Order: sequence, then structure tokens, then C-alpha cells
Amino acid sequence: MRRINAYEAYLDDYDYIVVYMKKNFYNGRSNSFYLKDQDDNIIPLTIRYKDSYNDYTKYKLLINAPITIGNEYYVVNEYGRSVLCKYGHIVKTSKFYEDYYYPGNDLGLTYTKTKSIFKLWAPVALKTRVHIWNDEEDKIISMNRDSNGIFSCEIDGNLLGSKYTYLVRVNGEWNEVCDPYSSFSGPNIHYSVVEDIENLHMPEKIKTERLESYCDAIIYEASIRDMTSQKRIGVHYPKTYYGFVEENEITQKKLTGFSYLKSLGITHVQLMPVLYFGSTNDLHPELNYNWGYDPMHPRVMEGSYSSHPENCQERILEFANLVQECHKNNIKVNLDVVFNHVYEKETFILDKIVPNYYFLMDREGNFSNGSFCGNDIDMVAPMSKKYFLDTIERLIRWFDIDGLRFDLMGVLDVKFMNEVERLCHNIKPDFMIYGEGWNMPSFVPEYMRASQNNQDKMPRIALFSDRFREVIKGSNGDLNQKGFIQGSNNELDNVKNCLAASCLDYFFDSPEKVINYVECHDNHTLWDKLRISCFHEDEQTQKKRQILGNAMCLLAQGIPFLHSGQEFCRTKKGVDNSYCRNDSINLIDYNLRNKNMDVVEATKKLIQIRKTHPCFRLRTQLECQNNLFVSYILKDVIVYNTRKDMDHCIVFFNPSNVQHEYTLDREATILFDSENQNDSTTTIVQIPPVSVVVACFKY
Repeated sequence: MRRINAYEAYLDDYDYIVVYMKKNFYNGRSNSFYLKDQDDNIIPLTIRYKDSYNDYTKYKLLINAPITIGNEYYVVNEYGRSVLCKYGHIVKTSKFYEDYYYPGNDLGLTYTKTKSIFKLWAPVALKTRVHIWNDEEDKIISMNRDSNGIFSCEIDGNLLGSKYTYLVRVNGEWNEVCDPYSSFSGPNIHYSVVEDIENLHMPEKIKTERLESYCDAIIYEASIRDMTSQKRIGVHYPKTYYGFVEENEITQKKLTGFSYLKSLGITHVQLMPVLYFGSTNDLHPELNYNWGYDPMHPRVMEGSYSSHPENCQERILEFANLVQECHKNNIKVNLDVVFNHVYEKETFILDKIVPNYYFLMDREGNFSNGSFCGNDIDMVAPMSKKYFLDTIERLIRWFDIDGLRFDLMGVLDVKFMNEVERLCHNIKPDFMIYGEGWNMPSFVPEYMRASQNNQDKMPRIALFSDRFREVIKGSNGDLNQKGFIQGSNNELDNVKNCLAASCLDYFFDSPEKVINYVECHDNHTLWDKLRISCFHEDEQTQKKRQILGNAMCLLAQGIPFLHSGQEFCRTKKGVDNSYCRNDSINLIDYNLRNKNMDVVEATKKLIQIRKTHPCFRLRTQLECQNNLFVSYILKDVIVYNTRKDMDHCIVFFNPSNVQHEYTLDREATILFDSENQNDSTTTIVQIPPVSVVVACFKY
């Protein structure tokens, strides 16, 4: 942010500087300026123009000699008053991008038993040092400046287990930071640790069943903390990576934690953020709750989820073990990553090393705010893009994860997301890539945003369908507004399109791109919405509507997504945004699960039906056009016919309070009947009020 102090200067390009002087500081006037560096070398400046900026005068000053990137420059006005010239928009210029791109993969620490090499990309830094300490010594070593903005040094000896930080002199200040390239960190990323992934006994990687199509996935969103935060469920390490996959006689008997997750039949668990976030204390996680959408180090695992957060190896091993325990049970693991903004720009490690480079910024020093966090990550800047692509590759190769869900993907650009897709699928062909494709108001031009509007430019990337959410359950913002499952027949054509993955009206060009959901971590749970929108109904009827919503998610074409607890009417006690509320609001309540086991069992049956019947997993727009037919019974009931080769099912979604029946043209087997009113085989289907019936034709 600019225009805070009375006198400010910014190096915005190789040939000009912008100066702001407040009008109560020498009336904002100066007839001349010059530039001097840290060694008192003088460079003349020419006033190109000046302009009035509210209570400031803005000067554009031309630089009359070459500058050296990394030098510390001061602008001196005609009164002899000097001010540090900060590196501003120059770091966003194409020349800077070209001059300081470093293609190597050895940034950070390269460890051997005989020496350690430290490399840091810090092109605008005047000096950098390594501060390294252990039980035997504590020393600070200067780093040498090399080409491409690299600083490096070698330290002889076996430094394994030593702690270290970088000291970076940039914009006139010394910043001490941990290593942005290392995944081995002390608590709360106060320091990094000399370590090598080759020294860790990582669990053996276990192959899971290959995902042939995104449409074969059933995604279940869960929080590491929430799944095991309830007391007396048999988990000895609650709220941790270890506890997430912990099983014993008690968890198996009570069907809690991982024992419960396994029983659902889902194919993918989507973990809410597990990369280091700044809003929870690693050593004292009990002090506050946070979902983790406050990223501060994308290469370090979140310490508050570790049973030993002070041990940098343990948090890595615990998470790696979690992934492989899931794989043993044929559950793939997707990570929710927040690569669109950071928790606090001013203390973000990369920004303290190369200010402004990693964020979208205009020539006036304003930062893009499409994320509504005051800072949006710039994925066009080459070293920024490389950093995040390399981070993704590490996550896959180290931990064997199976997918990435991108938070606020619409803040990012199409080119970056397609590079992500190529990288991931080259390593793992059945890797899932999807995200929130909202059209966010960032500095990225609309035609380049990774949003729903540009889904045709991202052939193998899926997006959440807010259309499905709004049509099926009603407005996310207005709890009183009803959707189809509450009995509204105002948008039947849109319901039809949603069942066809929005492919029939060309909103999406493939069902493999469409994530269908009615509930996620954001906003009210479906149950809390039903309690308001259907307040006049008894609880049993509301539960029927919950089953109806779950059924539409699971049986519609596209990719079904369930929020943890959705299968048992999870409530957050009416709280719409519980990101920083306590465990009592956010926990998975297994007592409530026990109370609503009928909804759980119904959901599990629907999951199995989807997995068994390929007609609910059509893979192309053409298949949807040729094999799917939707009709209505008096605007009360949706009749959903879907076929894949010899697999042909018909589903009746009835949100009304009216009983109906439907005569089939041949005998069918009843696969699911939420009200148990039909024989196992029939030609006349009974469709009770607020119900779902699934039938499969015999051939």
C-alpha cells in the first residue's frame, strides 16, 4: 500500500521512479531529485511529470544511468531529505521476469553428510546470510550473490538436525525467515531444520483402484480435526493426522473416526487444508479453531494436526501414513489447497524475501483483491508459478496424493491451471483436479480466469456447480427460499439440466467437469437450511428431504460431492460460517449420527447404487444427450431415465406431499425405495410423498 508516509519512493521500472510527497511536507514540492546508492554513488534524476494525488504530489522521475538490481537506493530531494527507494512495480516487468528466472530445482537446502548447500532466490536483496545453530554452535554465514538473483553458500560438515533461518537485507531492512523451499520446519515456522526426505522411513506406497473417469469418484469432504474431536469415541490421538486413521476395538465397535469413514463406500476423501496455516498455534491448537484457509507456508504440513508438532520429521511421516492408510482401504486422498491468497502478506516468507513479486499488483501499487483477503497470488510471474508447480509436484511424489481441490480457483488463470493439469497427469494419470470456478474480481482479465465462464479452456479440470446447489436446495444466501427438494417446482427445466450435469444446455461441455453438491464446509449445512425453509414440517419429513438432496447429488450425472455429516443431517447449530468457531460447532457428532442412522444407511445404499450402475456415470456430453431423458408427473415428480449400454435405470424424485404411481413398460427391480412401499420387482411403481425410488430394468 502506498501513500502512508510523508515521503515515499518506489522503483517501478528500470528507467523510472515514482515519488510521493505529502502536501504538508515542504508543500509537496521539490524542483529536483537525485538518486544515491548504499556507497554514495550518485545517479541524476529528471522530473518527467508531477501530478496531484489527493493530499500528495506524485512525481515520475526518469533515471539517467543504469541501475543495479539489489542495490539499496535512496531518493534525495532539493532540501537534502532522503528516503529509501523501495523495489516496486519493477519486479512485475517482463525484463525482470527474464533477467531473474532461475530454472534450477536446487533452491533451498541440498544436504549431504559432508556438506550442506544453501540457495535462495532473492534478486532485490542487498545481502543475505544463513543463521544456523545446534547444541554445539551458533553462527551466521554470508551468502554469495550469483547470477539470476541467486544467493548461495556451502557449509562443511554434517549439519543434520541443525536449525536455520535466512537473514535477508531488502528494502533497507533485515528480515529473518525460515526456508520457503523446505518442508522441514519447527513449530509455527519460526525456523527450518537441516533434513532430507531420503532420511525418513516413508511408508510404502500402496496402489489404489485406477479411476477411469472423474465421474467414477464420490468425494467426501472432511476436516482432520472435526472427524475425531468428539470425546469418548475411542481415538487416542484426537484432532491429528494419526487420529484420523486410528482404529481399535472401540472405534470399530462404535463405528467412529476412520472406521466410520471406511464404512461409507466413498472413493475419495477431500481433506480441508493440511498445509501450514497461520491462524492456529502449532503447540497450542486448543487455544482456537480454524479451518485452515489462512496459508502461510505451502510446503510445510500443518503442525497443529501433528501429535508431535515440535518434530519436523514426525508431521511429515504422520501425514504420509494417513494417505497410505486410506489407500489400503481403497480410499483416495485429495487435498484442498489455498494457492490464491495468503493469511498475511506482510509476514509471508516469500514476500519478505522478494517484496510484491508473488502478488498481483498494478503500477499504482494496488493489490488485486479477488479473494477478498487483500492479496491475490500472481501465477504469471515465472518464479511464482514455478514455486507452486514445484510444490504440487512435491506433494504428489512425497505423499502420493490423488487430487487437488483449488480454493477460489477463479482468482487463478487458465494457463496456470492447465500447466497444473499436465504436471499432475504426467505423474498420475487418474489424478483429480477441480476447484471453485467463481468469477472473482481479480486483476486477471476475465477471459483468462480459471472460472466457470472459461471451462471450455480447461479440458480436464472440474468445477463446483453452484447452479446445482441453488436449484436443488434453494438460495445459499436466503435460508427461506426453497429449492426443488423442498417442493418448489419453479425451476423444473433447470432441475432437468442439473441432472444432466448441465450439459444439455451447454453450460458445461462434459459431465467430468461438474461437481454436484448441496452442502460443503462453507455456509449453512443442508440440515440447517431445511430447518428454516421447511420449519412447518416435522423432523421426519425434513429427514426425508435430506435423503432426497443426498440422492440427487449421488445419482445426477457429473461428480457427486458430500460434506462430512451430510449423510446424517449434520448441524452447525445455525452458524453459516464456522471457520473460526469452536469444536462444539464443527465436530462430527457421532451421537447425532446414531440418531439418524436411517439417513446414513439410505445414503450408503445410494453410494453403492452409483458405484454399481454405470448409467449414473455417463462420461461425455454426447452420452448425456443420447442416453438421458427427464419427464415430470404433474410438476410434482421428476422422472429421470438414464442408460449406459445394457444398464438402464429410472429414478423418481418426489418432493411433493402427494402420492403418485407410475406404470413401467416392463418389469423392473427396485434398487432403492426410501419409504419401502414397493415390491422388489414391479411394473407399477408407488411414489410416496417426499421420497426417492430407484428402479433398474431387466434385460
